[in-house]
Amino acid sequence: MSDATFGDGREAPLNLGAEDAEDLTVLSALVQDAVFGTGDMVWERGSRRFSVLLNRFRWEDAGVTRHGPERVRSVLAIENVLSVASQGVDRADRDLVLSLLSVSFEAGEEAPGGAVLLTLAGDGAIRITVEAPQARLRDVTRPYAAVSGRIPRHD
Repeated sequence: MSDATFGDGREAPLNLGAEDAEDLTVLSALVQDAVFGTGDMVWERGSRRFSVLLNRFRWEDAGVTRHGPERVRSVLAIENVLSVASQGVDRADRDLVLSLLSVSFEAGEEAPGGAVLLTLAGDGAIRITVEAPQARLRDVTRPYAAVSGRIPRHD
């Protein structure tokens, strides 16, 4: 078995898992500039799962020059969750739209535990304390044209 190469990529729905900090950096690149509402986040305490339904920009889309920028609805699910806290997010405002900048892992005092950090635009963040980093990113709809018609930029 060998590692995947760039040439192995294709336009297909993503269904990727992450089991360590390095894997999370790959998911982070794919969800950068995703947008979601406060009502799109769910913490299932009994199942120890935090999930968020994202409108994800398709950074991996090789056909963007053919059909224009696209987004897709995706679920980012984080397992082994012990607690969830947020900063700069008014969870009572159900119309609030959040923009995801990155996903990272901060190791805790006892490996493999720590926290998955969702960094948001505008100084917001969601801290998800986990026993071990384990996440899944899965596209759940067909891609659609990005409403803005543009690729997100970071000047």
